[in-house]
Amino acid sequence: MKSLLYEHKTKFILYVIACFMPVVSQLMQIGVIALIFETVERQSMEFFRLVIFIAAGFLIFNAGTFIFSRMLRISYMKDVLLSLRIRAFDKIIAMEYKQFNQQSRDVYISHLINDINTFENSFFLSLINFIFRCGLYICVLVILFFLNWIIGVVVFAVSIFVLLFSLLFQKKTVQLQKDVSDQNEAFTVDVANTLNGLEILKLNNIEQTFLKKNEEQILKLEGKKKKFNVFTSLQIYTNVTIGYLLFMGLLIYLMYQTREGLGYGELVLTIQLSSSAIFPLVNMMPLINVLKSSKAIYEKITVPEETVITNHAPNTFKFNDEIVLNEVAFSYDDRQLLKPTNLTLKKGQKYLMKGPSGSGKSTFIKLVSQIIDDYEGQITVDGIDLKTISGQSFSQHVSYIYQDVFLFEATLKDNIALFKDVDDQKVIEACHQAGLKEFLDALPLGIHTPISENGKNLSGGERQRISIARALLKKADILFVDEATSALNDELGRRIEQTLLDLNVTLIAISHKTFEGITSSYDWVLEIKDGFVVPYKASVYFNGVTT
Repeated sequence: MKSLLYEHKTKFILYVIACFMPVVSQLMQIGVIALIFETVERQSMEFFRLVIFIAAGFLIFNAGTFIFSRMLRISYMKDVLLSLRIRAFDKIIAMEYKQFNQQSRDVYISHLINDINTFENSFFLSLINFIFRCGLYICVLVILFFLNWIIGVVVFAVSIFVLLFSLLFQKKTVQLQKDVSDQNEAFTVDVANTLNGLEILKLNNIEQTFLKKNEEQILKLEGKKKKFNVFTSLQIYTNVTIGYLLFMGLLIYLMYQTREGLGYGELVLTIQLSSSAIFPLVNMMPLINVLKSSKAIYEKITVPEETVITNHAPNTFKFNDEIVLNEVAFSYDDRQLLKPTNLTLKKGQKYLMKGPSGSGKSTFIKLVSQIIDDYEGQITVDGIDLKTISGQSFSQHVSYIYQDVFLFEATLKDNIALFKDVDDQKVIEACHQAGLKEFLDALPLGIHTPISENGKNLSGGERQRISIARALLKKADILFVDEATSALNDELGRRIEQTLLDLNVTLIAISHKTFEGITSSYDWVLEIKDGFVVPYKASVYFNGVTT
């Protein structure tokens, strides 16, 4: 986490200075109050005027430093949180697709929102208080050694004891903070699932069942938060009790010292300094534990796990001839979805996968597209084992079109170019090839027209064509399509299907729909029967001959 804090070194130094400014104000306040009591003892009007002048100067200085300190701290916090969000997002983006799919999308959303908010609320509040209390403790301890070395030694000895005592709480604090983070994930996933299926719940009158389930998740989450807050408060109250006992002992000692000639001003100054050393100290140690727990959250959302690394396979993806499956089989939970298959997929040809739901069509695509790699047998691309091809290189040459196309709340160009710096004309050409010419011509701002959240202002056909335009602009060698037309009416489905077949790519598509005069234009139909992939010439398959 040091790299995050030191990323903006100048601002970090200014942040530390800003956190230290209240220490100066606190010491000045202690001095002013001591001078006021000294005035009572001296009973000098001239000295009283001097104290009034000093007090007025202190008030002006205190107001100015407060504003300046806050501005410096806010500026640094903003930069650090931005860097944290970027690092958390970079960890997600760097994942292999297979690894990304091991968790729900809502878990990643929880990392980007809940965990970062937790980090912001706990870390920065604890950091500023830690720097302030640490700075105040050191300054006051030095002054106490000059005023009364006995009190200085006692306060320092107690501080060592409190430090060792607080270390007993550290491991538990970190674990409780992690529990809050994990429960936040579970709650986010549960709520997302409920909202996504709300229509079905209402139509079947079972929303109360899920409402109760969500309430249970809320109670669990609040319970985890309560445990963390209570445990942290327990540390603070325990240390405060130690501080009060020490302070009372020092107070009795100082009252005794007045018999030895200790003046009012020095008495009040010593009491305030002792108080400022003891109570910031007892609160400072639990803050260390909270900072440790914040570090654990930082590592959880930004540090890649050992398995979450970019594919370092040595070969680059080059597809000039054929993809060959040699005795490829795949099982899931002791169930063999795909039995030993021998198949050759030629570059530039169009393949349509058929078969009942659950037969393994999507699994077949995942095998060929590197998403699943724990299969038996071998898949080669122009003689190169697919498992030895870099995932990053592979993804640069393939595209995917699904039934549900995700669109960003950005311009049409950004949604097609995926925020890359691409020439406008190339984007327009991709739109035309994808069948978006009429749609584009009707837009006043053309490709720079804003798209609403997830394309709510677009039809299903327009969304699918934007997805096709992405693939065209990317100049993908292989296009994987999974039920792209299933949610469209027949007219839109026919147009999308024809557009896909006209593309100069190798097409591997899954579809349950058949469009007369169009679907038969595929080169091959790959039908999965009882786990076996059986290839047919499409012209033969759609003429009713399938054996």
